[in-house]
Amino acid sequence: MTGSTILVADDDRAIRTVLTQALTRLGHEVRTTATASTLWSWVEAGEGDLVITDVIMPDANGLDLVPRIRRLRPNLRVIVMSAQNTLMTAVKATEVGAFDYLPKPFDLNEFMRIVQRALTVQGEVSSIPSDMVEGEEQLPLIGRSPAMQEIYRVLARLMGTDLTVMITGESGTGKELVARALHDYGKRRGGPFVAVNMAAIPRELIESDLFGHEKGAFTGAHSRSVGRFEQAQGGTLFLDEIGDMPLEAQTRLLRVLQEGEYTTVGGRTAIKADVRIVAATHRDLRQLIRLGQFREDLFYRLNVVPIRLPPLRERSEDVPALARHFLKIAANEGLPQKSLSQAALDRLRAHRWPGNVRELENMMRRFAALYSQEVIGADVIEQELADSAPEPAQDRAPESDNLSGAVERHLKDYFAAHKDQLPAAGLYDRVLREVERPLLLLTLAATRGNQIKAAELLGLNRNTLRKKIRELDIQVMRGIR
Repeated sequence: MTGSTILVADDDRAIRTVLTQALTRLGHEVRTTATASTLWSWVEAGEGDLVITDVIMPDANGLDLVPRIRRLRPNLRVIVMSAQNTLMTAVKATEVGAFDYLPKPFDLNEFMRIVQRALTVQGEVSSIPSDMVEGEEQLPLIGRSPAMQEIYRVLARLMGTDLTVMITGESGTGKELVARALHDYGKRRGGPFVAVNMAAIPRELIESDLFGHEKGAFTGAHSRSVGRFEQAQGGTLFLDEIGDMPLEAQTRLLRVLQEGEYTTVGGRTAIKADVRIVAATHRDLRQLIRLGQFREDLFYRLNVVPIRLPPLRERSEDVPALARHFLKIAANEGLPQKSLSQAALDRLRAHRWPGNVRELENMMRRFAALYSQEVIGADVIEQELADSAPEPAQDRAPESDNLSGAVERHLKDYFAAHKDQLPAAGLYDRVLREVERPLLLLTLAATRGNQIKAAELLGLNRNTLRKKIRELDIQVMRGIR
């Protein structure tokens, strides 16, 4: 729309000049001011077709003006810009009803596109409820790099929706933090947040874990068990490492997303799935689709809004703020207060951070717990980075040289995936059943289906082996008897 009148409020003369020149070239009339009070007087007088306002001005906070403008003139769009480039600023701008939010410095071409959209898009501006916790110290995500600014803007737009989100990024980039932010500042924050790590749950147990099971559904199911979908009812279900979900479970999940309901394992009554799904993975799902390991139709159901979390090496300017944030958390937890010299910060920024934000957080905790000096210098950083460098692959000892160690590690991951909750009842029988099936399969394969030899090898009675083959629905190759 050309020929519109645009009201610009910013106490930075350079910003006012740049916007005036750019908007005038598009054929708009521009009125500028350095104060919120003048802007409000123009709005009260019915002037302007669009408002562009800074957050921090000499006489008021621009965000406080937005709800007043919306009450007085509901159809007048407001674009908010700010140098306070945090997630909370973006969320607050969306919360009070701004049409869009842009961090400073901004790309002028992008800004002009937003202006044109604000002048032409029809419909009311949505907002999210305002009873949120505010304050920099409460921020779930830290960083003011351009990459993080775009993520903040996307998250702010998603807060008032139930759209399914797919978060991708390397391990340690903070995918669960993004999922929690979507929940904690969204419309479902009054409901539960349930996180499930697909990689940490035994394949045989995933369907039961997600959807629950009825009494008698399988060996060891002595009572009804509530699944994660039911636990998350009214809230958010976070499916972490979705790329590790078995194909059979993918089929059931797809059905839930298509039909909006599910049944428990062994159940017949459909249960409505009132949850928001947020999925995450560090794997290339498109590559898994090409390999036949991930369903393409499920991918498109989950990938409604994709969010890519950049690795820390792509936003090195955020490292100092993150480091100080983690040192502050450590101090709040009772560890000694530490700070970093400028040389130390420079060295941290130069590091590649293969472990991403998690690696940085662990390092800051070590500084707080193990070092006596109050100011950490570059020499300490160099020593830490040298000590934490991975050994050459050929020199590493295997993670586990026995079955017991591998099972223990797997079960630790399983319990850790449940966080503050306990797994469903009947765990002993379920775990034994999961170990039993591959043991019998491999033994029968080794004996070419000869059940007498397999029973002898296993130390079982032949009738007991046959019973287990039936219970576990094992297809036996009819070879040598």
